[in-house]
Amino acid sequence: MTKMKYVRLGNSGLRVSRLCLGTMTYGSKKWREWVLEEEEARPFFEKALEAGINFFDTADVYSGGVSEEIVGRALKDMAGDREDVVVATKCFFGTGARGVNRSGLSRKSIMAACDASLKRLGLDYIDLYQIHRFDRNVPMEETLEALSDLVRAGKVRYIGASSMYGWQFQKYLDLAEKHGFVRFVSMQNHYNLVYREEEREMMPLCAAEGIGVIPWSPQARGFLAGNRHRQGGGDTSRAKTDEQAAGWYYDDSDFAVADRNVEIAKKLGVSPAQTALAWVLANPVVTAPIVGVSKLPQFDEALAALGIELSAEDKAALEEPYRPHRVLGHL
Repeated sequence: MTKMKYVRLGNSGLRVSRLCLGTMTYGSKKWREWVLEEEEARPFFEKALEAGINFFDTADVYSGGVSEEIVGRALKDMAGDREDVVVATKCFFGTGARGVNRSGLSRKSIMAACDASLKRLGLDYIDLYQIHRFDRNVPMEETLEALSDLVRAGKVRYIGASSMYGWQFQKYLDLAEKHGFVRFVSMQNHYNLVYREEEREMMPLCAAEGIGVIPWSPQARGFLAGNRHRQGGGDTSRAKTDEQAAGWYYDDSDFAVADRNVEIAKKLGVSPAQTALAWVLANPVVTAPIVGVSKLPQFDEALAALGIELSAEDKAALEEPYRPHRVLGHL
């Protein structure tokens, strides 16, 4: 097994493993059919900790908060010392509860969401608290002040953002500097071999500003495994029910990328999922891709991908079939 490496999250002093375990997969089947219930999920936390993964990402919206509960209990039982793990969660979408202030990035919503997440996680503080999307209906200063107050109150250690336009993120950074608000240290963005639009503005911005990049869906929701069908769906439960992936990744050019990925994987003697992840890891701007796994062999594949070094020729071959996309994943 490849020895886990640890890197700083952007310019912060926080050190995280090169892979982050995404936990949207763990929660309640009432939320999504392909989600694993708690007892099914626990072996993945055990395996992650054994492999040296110290970085775990969840959100209040995942399974309506059940994912946070599972994360909290698993890490309390298995991690040993709280200070040995980095727990990240998010606010914006809420848990599905009704009410006009139950979601978004107002001060009221952020404060209530943080307290609720802390309770579900069973923690005194959150290591990385992220805004899940950009809120056009709330002044940026209000959002930043609320997040800064959470840090100063000791409820949050660092703050991060996710999936927005480069100009929006730059404005947040500028306002933080102007008013003395706490600064974002990370960007969780949509980035993989079939969606590379982040390379235009967001990735260069993060490199210039010292922001850690922790991409979500680095394997394109399983599309890059090479088992999706052009007529729709695939062989797994998630592939058969994931309408979002079908709306995002099923263009002819996407299948051309997936086919090329399969070709390179065969050449290297590894799986297509591994070459897709290795390609993301090879980007020097990327800190730690967020991987979601529902089968233990998938976990072994992800860990082994850390040891795959793609040649310049292989990277060029993987990238050649790509065609521009409309923006995917923002609001």
